[in-house]
Amino acid sequence: MSEAVLTVEKLSAGYGSLVVQRDLNFSVRRGEVFVVMGGSGCGKSTLLRHLIGLQAPLAGRVLFNGEDFWARSEDSRTALQQHFGVLYQNGALWGAMTLRENICLPLAAYRRHLSSAEQHELAALKLALVGLAGCDELYPAQLSGGMRKRAALARALALDPQVLFLDEPSAGLDPLSSLALDELILQLRDSLGSSIVLVTHELPSIFAVADTCLFLDSQSHTQIALGSPRELLEHGPQPVQRFLRRGEAAHSEEAP
Repeated sequence: MSEAVLTVEKLSAGYGSLVVQRDLNFSVRRGEVFVVMGGSGCGKSTLLRHLIGLQAPLAGRVLFNGEDFWARSEDSRTALQQHFGVLYQNGALWGAMTLRENICLPLAAYRRHLSSAEQHELAALKLALVGLAGCDELYPAQLSGGMRKRAALARALALDPQVLFLDEPSAGLDPLSSLALDELILQLRDSLGSSIVLVTHELPSIFAVADTCLFLDSQSHTQIALGSPRELLEHGPQPVQRFLRRGEAAHSEEAP
């Protein structure tokens, strides 16, 4: 079994006195797709903010390659963040910048030794990696929703991250675009060897890409299941099985 690149120990996630999730314990191993799932409002995106260094946990530790991320100085944490790539739910591309300029932003911040020509070459390579070769000079508004997600993913890949965080990447996409994005995620996992932390409640994506799933429960405010999607579907707690069988229930209701 591969080693853990990200480890969470007794983590409480929330805001001030509001605890959204407590006593979370899990590891993300090198080269795996780790899915954080649960119903709306259970704290998936809140947990992600703690993992990527935007918000300190209320309690517990986040270990990156065995080191306590939040015990380090602010400058040291910022340096570590270059090993993270993040695709936000809305893409978060700068509308006034071309795709090349968007991808060059993290390169300019963390790869200052690179010339402009070298940055542009890397941006073109990342766009080609996600199927957007030749789109360097386009602006986000000129792209379809699926293409914008791919462009944002190219920016997340700019620094060759060890861990790639994807927050609801299929949100707002049609089924075919969502399927294409799932296939791209697996291709990136296999070709780059990065660990991928995927926040989603989309069942097709969960069963298509997940190696390991963490289920966050909104009632008990903690994790109630950890395992592969098939294991959890067959042997998980009842709330988890109901969550994973939503598609079957909808299909049976539609049947004559």
